[in-house]
Amino acid sequence: MENNKLHYVVATAIIVKGDKYLILKRSDREKAYPGRWTVPGGKLERKDYENKLPTKQNDKNWYGVIEELIKREVKEETNLEVKDIKYLIDMTFIRPDNIPVVVLSYYCMYNSGETKISSDFTDFKWVNIDEAKNFNLIEGIYEELEMVEDILNGKEIKRFEKFKS
Repeated sequence: MENNKLHYVVATAIIVKGDKYLILKRSDREKAYPGRWTVPGGKLERKDYENKLPTKQNDKNWYGVIEELIKREVKEETNLEVKDIKYLIDMTFIRPDNIPVVVLSYYCMYNSGETKISSDFTDFKWVNIDEAKNFNLIEGIYEELEMVEDILNGKEIKRFEKFKS
């Protein structure tokens, strides 16, 4: 019997450095979106919280786990430190191996470090919003970059408007 409750929870980070955004090219061996351009991120694992003290003593809840996940994944995948992590949008999809994925998208500011990508990626670029159009981005990434661009320029966003057909 198929487990209909199994999902991956993934957090992604659009990293802002001046007027540029970091994009990464996924390896061709990836199950989902091989060879496509994306932003850093990764799956939530039990170790991301179960080995830490809960937020309040004698409590079984953890707060801030996704923010810590983003910091860890960005460091592992790009060697960068980020700050000012803010929620952007969520989406879901079903991987080719039939596992549903919940993606929590965030944006944050570059803090420090020199970009060095992990072996999960084959290339990286710092691009502005116009340059991003020239890359084979995973569906939705460009629209998310546009949302961040609007937010940073003080425009009001309608969170899911860009994704309606």
